[in-house]
Amino acid sequence: MMDSIEKSNIVFLATTNKEDDPNVVPIGLARPLDNETVLLVANFMKKTYENLKENPKAAIVVADVTKCPYQFKGNVEIHESGKYFDDAVEWAKSVMAQLNPKGAVLLKVDEIYSVQPGPDAGKKIE
Repeated sequence: MMDSIEKSNIVFLATTNKEDDPNVVPIGLARPLDNETVLLVANFMKKTYENLKENPKAAIVVADVTKCPYQFKGNVEIHESGKYFDDAVEWAKSVMAQLNPKGAVLLKVDEIYSVQPGPDAGKKIE
């Protein structure tokens, strides 16, 4: 399941602020670090980044659900320095030299749900 995240060009990241106002944005740089952690590079996040600082709960869905019909939910950790941040900057700049990431967002996945159309849509997988 997790390997489909990196193969996708885009994932959609959903957040809410402390007033529960929802926000969804496309993220172009996302990849799994292991079976429980997804790295998201914060390049252009503004409202989303503020939301994650206020409320660390988040969810992602791969843009092409035919290739990865799952929703990944969990809490995030934001790294603005250190190894994760340095790795995120290096990755972003290898893709587009003018990118200047503000943070490495680590989504610690603790729930996975099906988004496959049909009777199992919304069913908890893990």
